[in-house]
Amino acid sequence: MYLVDLPNQSARQVLTWENSGIEWLGYGGDRGLRGIAFGEQSVFIAASDRLLELSLTFELLNSWHNPYLKYCQEIATWKRTLYIVSAGYDSVLGFDLDEQAFNWALNVQSRRHEFGGTVFDPVGKDGPLLLEKLQLHSIACNEHGLYVTGLKTGGMLHFNGNAINMAVQLPARTSNARPFRDGVLFNDNESDVLRYTGRGDGAEDRAMLPPSPDADSMVHTDAVDDGIVRAGFTRGLCAINDRIVAGGSCPSTITLYDLAANESLGSVRLGNDARQTIHSIATWPFD
Repeated sequence: MYLVDLPNQSARQVLTWENSGIEWLGYGGDRGLRGIAFGEQSVFIAASDRLLELSLTFELLNSWHNPYLKYCQEIATWKRTLYIVSAGYDSVLGFDLDEQAFNWALNVQSRRHEFGGTVFDPVGKDGPLLLEKLQLHSIACNEHGLYVTGLKTGGMLHFNGNAINMAVQLPARTSNARPFRDGVLFNDNESDVLRYTGRGDGAEDRAMLPPSPDADSMVHTDAVDDGIVRAGFTRGLCAINDRIVAGGSCPSTITLYDLAANESLGSVRLGNDARQTIHSIATWPFD
Protein backbone atom coordinates (compact mmCIF):
# COMPACT_ATOMS: atom_id res chain seq x y z
CA MET A 1 0.00 0.00 0.00
CA TYR A 2 1.22 3.47 -0.91
CA LEU A 3 0.37 7.06 -0.15
CA VAL A 4 0.82 8.92 -3.42
CA ASP A 5 1.24 12.67 -3.80
CA LEU A 6 0.30 13.16 -7.45
CA PRO A 7 0.92 16.93 -7.68
CA ASN A 8 4.47 16.43 -6.37
CA GLN A 9 4.87 13.08 -8.18
CA SER A 10 6.06 11.25 -5.09
CA ALA A 11 4.99 8.14 -3.18
CA ARG A 12 5.58 6.53 0.20
CA GLN A 13 5.10 2.83 0.89
CA VAL A 14 3.09 2.46 4.10
CA LEU A 15 2.38 -1.28 4.18
CA THR A 16 4.12 -4.36 2.81
CA TRP A 17 3.78 -8.14 3.05
CA GLU A 18 7.25 -8.16 4.65
CA ASN A 19 5.90 -6.42 7.77
CA SER A 20 6.93 -8.81 10.54
CA GLY A 21 4.34 -7.35 12.90
CA ILE A 22 1.41 -8.76 10.92
CA GLU A 23 0.60 -12.43 10.57
CA TRP A 24 -0.50 -12.65 6.92
CA LEU A 25 -1.30 -16.38 6.92
CA GLY A 26 -4.81 -16.80 5.57
CA TYR A 27 -5.00 -13.19 4.37
CA GLY A 28 -4.51 -14.02 0.70
CA GLY A 29 -0.77 -14.53 0.57
CA ASP A 30 0.79 -13.39 -2.67
CA ARG A 31 -2.62 -12.39 -4.02
CA GLY A 32 -2.20 -9.10 -2.22
CA LEU A 33 -4.65 -6.55 -0.92
CA ARG A 34 -7.90 -5.86 -2.78
CA GLY A 35 -10.06 -2.79 -2.26
CA ILE A 36 -9.75 0.22 0.00
CA ALA A 37 -12.25 2.43 1.86
CA PHE A 38 -12.21 4.70 4.89
CA GLY A 39 -13.92 4.91 8.26
CA GLU A 40 -14.07 7.98 10.45
CA GLN A 41 -10.50 7.47 11.66
CA SER A 42 -9.31 4.26 10.05
CA VAL A 43 -8.57 2.50 6.77
CA PHE A 44 -10.38 -0.62 5.55
CA ILE A 45 -8.83 -3.00 3.05
CA ALA A 46 -9.83 -6.42 1.75
CA ALA A 47 -7.63 -9.49 1.68
CA SER A 48 -8.62 -12.75 0.01
CA ASP A 49 -11.04 -13.94 2.68
CA ARG A 50 -11.42 -11.18 5.27
CA LEU A 51 -11.79 -7.49 5.97
CA LEU A 52 -8.95 -5.65 7.69
CA GLU A 53 -9.04 -2.36 9.61
CA LEU A 54 -5.86 -0.29 9.91
CA SER A 55 -5.07 2.79 11.93
CA LEU A 56 -4.07 6.04 10.21
CA THR A 57 -0.48 5.01 10.86
CA PHE A 58 -1.23 1.66 9.13
CA GLU A 59 -1.14 -0.64 12.13
CA LEU A 60 -3.55 -3.58 12.13
CA LEU A 61 -6.51 -2.81 14.44
CA ASN A 62 -9.10 -5.46 13.57
CA SER A 63 -9.69 -8.39 11.26
CA TRP A 64 -13.08 -9.91 10.39
CA HIS A 65 -13.63 -13.23 8.66
CA ASN A 66 -16.91 -14.49 7.22
CA PRO A 67 -17.67 -17.92 5.74
CA TYR A 68 -19.04 -16.25 2.59
CA LEU A 69 -15.95 -14.18 1.92
CA LYS A 70 -13.69 -15.69 -0.72
CA TYR A 71 -11.56 -14.01 -3.36
CA CYS A 72 -12.57 -10.56 -2.16
CA GLN A 73 -12.29 -7.75 -4.65
CA GLU A 74 -13.37 -4.10 -4.38
CA ILE A 75 -15.08 -2.47 -1.39
CA ALA A 76 -17.20 0.67 -1.10
CA THR A 77 -19.06 2.50 1.67
CA TRP A 78 -22.48 4.09 1.76
CA LYS A 79 -24.24 5.50 4.86
CA ARG A 80 -22.18 3.64 7.48
CA THR A 81 -22.26 0.32 5.63
CA LEU A 82 -19.23 -1.12 3.89
CA TYR A 83 -19.96 -3.35 0.90
CA ILE A 84 -17.43 -5.95 -0.16
CA VAL A 85 -17.40 -8.11 -3.30
CA SER A 86 -16.97 -11.82 -2.62
CA ALA A 87 -16.16 -13.20 -6.06
CA GLY A 88 -16.01 -16.81 -4.89
CA TYR A 89 -19.63 -16.75 -3.74
CA ASP A 90 -20.94 -14.40 -6.49
CA SER A 91 -22.05 -12.12 -3.69
CA VAL A 92 -21.84 -8.71 -2.06
CA LEU A 93 -21.63 -8.63 1.74
CA GLY A 94 -22.63 -5.64 3.87
CA PHE A 95 -20.61 -4.77 6.97
CA ASP A 96 -22.12 -2.39 9.54
CA LEU A 97 -19.37 0.04 10.50
CA ASP A 98 -21.08 1.00 13.77
CA GLU A 99 -21.86 -2.53 14.94
CA GLN A 100 -18.66 -3.88 13.35
CA ALA A 101 -20.46 -6.94 12.05
CA PHE A 102 -21.63 -8.46 8.77
CA ASN A 103 -25.40 -7.97 8.65
CA TRP A 104 -26.52 -8.23 4.99
CA ALA A 105 -25.60 -10.12 1.85
CA LEU A 106 -26.77 -10.38 -1.75
CA ASN A 107 -26.11 -13.36 -4.00
CA VAL A 108 -26.10 -12.40 -7.71
CA GLN A 109 -27.49 -15.04 -10.07
CA SER A 110 -27.72 -15.33 -13.84
CA ARG A 111 -29.81 -17.43 -16.20
CA ARG A 112 -29.13 -16.92 -19.88
CA HIS A 113 -29.27 -13.14 -20.27
CA GLU A 114 -31.32 -12.37 -17.17
CA PHE A 115 -30.08 -11.59 -13.68
CA GLY A 116 -31.57 -11.99 -10.25
CA GLY A 117 -30.53 -11.64 -6.65
CA THR A 118 -31.22 -13.36 -3.36
CA VAL A 119 -30.65 -11.57 -0.06
CA PHE A 120 -29.29 -13.92 2.60
CA ASP A 121 -27.96 -13.85 6.15
CA PRO A 122 -24.14 -13.70 6.04
CA VAL A 123 -23.91 -15.30 9.48
CA GLY A 124 -26.45 -18.03 8.73
CA LYS A 125 -26.06 -21.46 7.14
CA ASP A 126 -28.27 -21.03 4.08
CA GLY A 127 -25.97 -18.99 1.88
CA PRO A 128 -24.82 -19.73 -1.69
CA LEU A 129 -22.29 -22.28 -2.89
CA LEU A 130 -18.71 -21.47 -3.79
CA LEU A 131 -19.11 -21.28 -7.58
CA GLU A 132 -17.39 -18.07 -8.76
CA LYS A 133 -19.70 -18.15 -11.77
CA LEU A 134 -19.79 -14.43 -12.60
CA GLN A 135 -16.29 -13.49 -11.43
CA LEU A 136 -17.53 -10.30 -9.76
CA HIS A 137 -14.86 -7.70 -9.10
CA SER A 138 -16.16 -4.09 -9.10
CA ILE A 139 -18.66 -2.32 -6.86
CA ALA A 140 -19.96 1.22 -6.50
CA CYS A 141 -22.73 2.71 -4.34
CA ASN A 142 -24.89 5.82 -4.51
CA GLU A 143 -28.40 6.94 -3.60
CA HIS A 144 -29.80 4.82 -6.43
CA GLY A 145 -28.39 1.52 -5.21
CA LEU A 146 -25.50 -0.89 -5.75
CA TYR A 147 -23.62 -1.30 -9.02
CA VAL A 148 -21.66 -4.52 -9.58
CA THR A 149 -19.52 -5.66 -12.51
CA GLY A 150 -17.87 -8.99 -13.26
CA LEU A 151 -15.89 -10.60 -16.04
CA LYS A 152 -18.95 -12.66 -16.96
CA THR A 153 -21.81 -10.22 -16.31
CA GLY A 154 -21.60 -8.54 -19.71
CA GLY A 155 -21.78 -5.11 -18.14
CA MET A 156 -22.54 -3.15 -14.97
CA LEU A 157 -25.48 -4.53 -12.98
CA HIS A 158 -27.73 -2.34 -10.83
CA PHE A 159 -29.45 -3.50 -7.64
CA ASN A 160 -32.16 -1.03 -6.60
CA GLY A 161 -33.15 -2.82 -3.40
CA ASN A 162 -35.67 -5.08 -5.13
CA ALA A 163 -34.29 -6.34 -8.42
CA ILE A 164 -31.06 -6.62 -10.42
CA ASN A 165 -31.00 -5.21 -13.93
CA MET A 166 -28.36 -4.46 -16.54
CA ALA A 167 -27.45 -0.77 -16.16
CA VAL A 168 -25.11 -0.66 -19.14
CA GLN A 169 -23.36 -3.20 -21.35
CA LEU A 170 -19.57 -2.96 -21.31
CA PRO A 171 -16.58 -4.56 -23.07
CA ALA A 172 -15.80 -8.11 -22.00
CA ARG A 173 -12.64 -7.24 -20.06
CA THR A 174 -13.77 -4.32 -17.92
CA SER A 175 -12.69 -3.37 -14.39
CA ASN A 176 -13.52 -0.69 -11.79
CA ALA A 177 -16.81 0.30 -13.49
CA ARG A 178 -18.94 2.93 -11.74
CA PRO A 179 -21.60 5.55 -12.51
CA PHE A 180 -20.00 8.91 -13.31
CA ARG A 181 -21.80 12.11 -14.27
CA ASP A 182 -24.50 10.98 -16.73
CA GLY A 183 -22.67 7.85 -17.85
CA VAL A 184 -20.17 5.22 -16.78
CA LEU A 185 -16.45 5.38 -15.99
CA PHE A 186 -14.34 2.23 -16.28
CA ASN A 187 -11.05 0.64 -17.27
CA ASP A 188 -11.34 -0.99 -20.68
CA ASN A 189 -8.81 -3.82 -20.52
CA GLU A 190 -9.45 -4.88 -24.11
CA SER A 191 -8.08 -1.56 -25.35
CA ASP A 192 -5.92 -0.71 -22.29
CA VAL A 193 -7.55 2.69 -21.78
CA LEU A 194 -9.50 4.45 -19.05
CA ARG A 195 -12.85 5.21 -20.64
CA TYR A 196 -15.81 7.50 -19.94
CA THR A 197 -19.01 7.01 -21.91
CA GLY A 198 -22.02 9.29 -21.40
CA ARG A 199 -25.58 9.28 -22.62
CA GLY A 200 -25.17 12.27 -24.93
CA ASP A 201 -23.98 12.53 -28.51
CA GLY A 202 -20.50 11.27 -27.66
CA ALA A 203 -18.79 14.67 -27.72
CA GLU A 204 -17.70 14.26 -24.08
CA ASP A 205 -16.74 10.58 -24.32
CA ARG A 206 -13.11 9.89 -23.50
CA ALA A 207 -10.51 7.12 -23.95
CA MET A 208 -7.48 8.02 -21.84
CA LEU A 209 -4.28 6.13 -22.67
CA PRO A 210 -1.88 5.47 -19.75
CA PRO A 211 1.79 6.42 -20.13
CA SER A 212 3.95 3.98 -22.07
CA PRO A 213 6.53 2.27 -19.83
CA ASP A 214 10.20 2.28 -20.70
CA ALA A 215 10.71 -1.15 -22.22
CA ASP A 216 14.41 -1.20 -21.29
CA SER A 217 13.66 -0.73 -17.58
CA MET A 218 10.85 -3.29 -17.36
CA VAL A 219 11.29 -6.48 -15.36
CA HIS A 220 9.93 -9.24 -17.62
CA THR A 221 8.77 -12.76 -16.82
CA ASP A 222 7.37 -15.74 -18.73
CA ALA A 223 3.91 -14.74 -17.43
CA VAL A 224 4.26 -11.37 -19.14
CA ASP A 225 5.39 -12.96 -22.38
CA ASP A 226 2.38 -15.30 -22.28
CA GLY A 227 0.04 -12.32 -22.00
CA ILE A 228 -1.19 -13.03 -18.48
CA VAL A 229 -0.12 -9.54 -17.48
CA ARG A 230 1.26 -6.86 -19.75
CA ALA A 231 2.56 -3.33 -19.82
CA GLY A 232 -0.24 -0.79 -20.14
CA PHE A 233 -2.91 -3.03 -18.57
CA THR A 234 -5.36 -0.66 -16.85
CA ARG A 235 -6.80 -1.30 -13.39
CA GLY A 236 -7.57 0.88 -10.39
CA LEU A 237 -9.76 3.95 -10.66
CA CYS A 238 -10.79 6.88 -8.49
CA ALA A 239 -12.91 9.95 -9.31
CA ILE A 240 -11.42 13.05 -7.68
CA ASN A 241 -14.29 15.29 -8.85
CA ASP A 242 -16.59 15.50 -11.88
CA ARG A 243 -13.69 16.12 -14.31
CA ILE A 244 -10.48 14.83 -12.66
CA VAL A 245 -9.90 11.09 -12.20
CA ALA A 246 -6.95 8.91 -11.22
CA GLY A 247 -6.30 5.63 -13.00
CA GLY A 248 -3.85 2.78 -12.52
CA SER A 249 -1.86 0.81 -15.08
CA CYS A 250 0.90 -1.76 -15.33
CA PRO A 251 3.64 -1.64 -14.18
CA SER A 252 2.37 -0.06 -10.92
CA THR A 253 1.60 3.42 -12.26
CA ILE A 254 -1.03 5.96 -11.19
CA THR A 255 -1.95 8.72 -13.62
CA LEU A 256 -4.11 11.80 -13.10
CA TYR A 257 -6.43 12.69 -16.00
CA ASP A 258 -8.45 15.81 -16.79
CA LEU A 259 -11.42 14.38 -18.68
CA ALA A 260 -12.81 17.79 -19.62
CA ALA A 261 -9.52 18.87 -21.18
CA ASN A 262 -8.88 15.35 -22.54
CA GLU A 263 -5.32 15.30 -21.23
CA SER A 264 -3.02 13.68 -18.70
CA LEU A 265 -1.87 15.83 -15.78
CA GLY A 266 1.02 13.62 -14.66
CA SER A 267 1.79 10.20 -13.25
CA VAL A 268 3.75 8.37 -10.56
CA ARG A 269 5.37 4.98 -11.17
CA LEU A 270 5.87 2.77 -8.11
CA GLY A 271 8.03 0.12 -9.78
CA ASN A 272 9.08 -1.52 -13.04
CA ASP A 273 7.99 -5.11 -12.40
CA ALA A 274 5.62 -6.05 -15.24
CA ARG A 275 3.90 -8.59 -12.97
CA GLN A 276 2.58 -5.84 -10.72
CA THR A 277 -0.24 -3.39 -11.28
CA ILE A 278 -2.55 -1.19 -9.25
CA HIS A 279 -5.76 -2.77 -7.97
CA SER A 280 -7.63 -0.05 -6.07
CA ILE A 281 -7.25 3.71 -5.67
CA ALA A 282 -9.02 6.01 -3.20
CA THR A 283 -8.67 9.67 -2.24
CA TRP A 284 -7.01 10.10 1.18
CA PRO A 285 -9.64 11.97 3.24
CA PHE A 286 -7.51 12.83 6.27
CA ASP A 287 -5.22 15.81 6.86
